[in-house]
Amino acid sequence: MLQNLEQLSARIAPERIAFVKFILEGYDDLVILSTADQASGDIVLRFHSARRDELLAVLDYLHADYGIQDI
Repeated sequence: MLQNLEQLSARIAPERIAFVKFILEGYDDLVILSTADQASGDIVLRFHSARRDELLAVLDYLHADYGIQDI
């Protein structure tokens, strides 16, 4: 199973990290979100490769309201 894990790095406003973590982890365990740098809002998303398209769709939706950016 570990060979099927992928990782994306992103940046979000630090005050929104907890909310986005709640949404993404609560979305049927879509990702595991870790904070890489709280001050800058850098986050790491780990997910199963089979759910990549689903995750990208959710991130695209959240981008407009929460400013999630790829880094």
